[in-house]
Amino acid sequence: MIGALYAIFAAGLSLIFGVMRLVNLAHGDLIVVAAYFILIAAQRLGLSIFVAVVLVAPLMFVIGYALQTILLNRVLGDDILPPLLVTFGLSIILQNGALALFSADSRRLPAFGLENASLLLGPFPIGVLPLMTLAAAVLVIFLLNRFLYATAIGRAFRAVSDDSTTAQLMGVSNGRIFGVAMGLALALCTVAALFLGARANFDPTIGPGRLILAYEAVIIGGLGSLWGTLAGGIILGLAQVAGASINPEWQLLAGHLAFLAMLVVRPRGLFPQLRDAA
Repeated sequence: MIGALYAIFAAGLSLIFGVMRLVNLAHGDLIVVAAYFILIAAQRLGLSIFVAVVLVAPLMFVIGYALQTILLNRVLGDDILPPLLVTFGLSIILQNGALALFSADSRRLPAFGLENASLLLGPFPIGVLPLMTLAAAVLVIFLLNRFLYATAIGRAFRAVSDDSTTAQLMGVSNGRIFGVAMGLALALCTVAALFLGARANFDPTIGPGRLILAYEAVIIGGLGSLWGTLAGGIILGLAQVAGASINPEWQLLAGHLAFLAMLVVRPRGLFPQLRDAA
């Protein structure tokens, strides 16, 4: 179930890498920013965090679209270094901006007791919030797949991913498609922020750690494979739980070792896209 949280972290990353081959080093920090937006909406408007997400997700979509069209489209190209540098700089700006606005104190999204509630499934107590996280991860991946394969704009996403030059010759605006992809990725960041902030404390500096987990889930599952991303997140979660059962200090280490083992055994991941496996 914690692996499902990692899969939600990674869903937006998998989407933007699949569409435009962009490595966004600020993705984890954008999740943290979304968590702060949810907290502000819940506190100032007196809303449940689940209602606040409905307000914050469109805002994050607009931010993502503007970020891509105004800034990132200018540095996309054959050289991967400029986007890396720009998103790295954006990560530093977001972290320091959040520190200035919200201080280094850790915060938590109020889940009104859901974080402690549990259900008995046979002899095993299962947390309600982890179950909701798992259900949300499956729903997010399912809806994202339906969006990509059952809508006109989803077909445009796949066309741009396969051959951006030919897609543009056929009348597809690559810049607009990239903007929509980034906006959708940041809307998914809002869902990730909801479960991140409801399950554990967050502060302005945790973004890079979430980024690493998200990339590990994407790479284990196979670049561009959304269901693979869910599988990769679950593998990471199982490895961490196994490590923690031996020694609590080994939790993160066990996940990283599982990632390393997967790179050795299947360097292209469990379910690589055909064009990546060629």
